[in-house]
Amino acid sequence: MAAPISTIRNLGPAMEAAFARAGVHDAETLRALGPDAAYARLLQAGVRPHFIGYYVLVMGLQGRPWNDCQGAEKAALRGRFDALKAAHAATAAKGGLAGIEAILDEIGVIDPARQAMPPPRR
Repeated sequence: MAAPISTIRNLGPAMEAAFARAGVHDAETLRALGPDAAYARLLQAGVRPHFIGYYVLVMGLQGRPWNDCQGAEKAALRGRFDALKAAHAATAAKGGLAGIEAILDEIGVIDPARQAMPPPRR
């Protein structure tokens, strides 16, 4: 059985519920995604961007306490967070289609515009 997200340091029931809404249901999947891809999924699922939530996730995936992030490391994480937030805002400004298309591709739905369909038989 897969370990729940709340088994990762710093992540409790609220983050577990947010990740479930984003389609991430266990700790192994979250670790495989890594912090940036996982946080991007949260943003796509409608979670409001918050820097503390992002660096708590990063620290947790490293097995470190949330308040261990300081100085240059924290500044570098702020840059990564700002880039994730900007990428999400750009996608949202385009109507969110890139995010929806990525999810549809992930679950195996074929975009008819990308695959030529044979004419229907009569």
